Amino acid sequence: MNPNFILIIINLDKMKTIRFLAAILLVITGVWHVTLFFKATSDPNSIPLLIFGILYGLIGVFLFTPKMLWVYLGLIFPLIGMTMASIQMGVKNFDLTMKVLILIDVIVIICCVYLILVRKKST
Repeated sequence: MNPNFILIIINLDKMKTIRFLAAILLVITGVWHVTLFFKATSDPNSIPLLIFGILYGLIGVFLFTPKMLWVYLGLIFPLIGMTMASIQMGVKNFDLTMKVLILIDVIVIICCVYLILVRKKST
């Protein structure tokens, strides 16, 4: 058996695990965003929570498919969400919930960047 073949199998397994992690985290944070929206429906600033919650959930679900489009969207939308939250609220005003959501976004972004770089390296 070719040793490179074993390395390819290990790398594919690692990529599946990282993709699964990003997908699960996006689904969780998507549900969390929607829940936060329904807790603050009277606040007009809560509408982005609903929009990003739905987007995160959909991207998370579709990350379970092999299409790279969803990996790119899993990188782009958390970056947009973090940037918008930082501008709107200011980093100094983040509560614990916001800090955890940002941490999840950072983990998802790292996972997606890794998947993109590994994919480009192998082609």
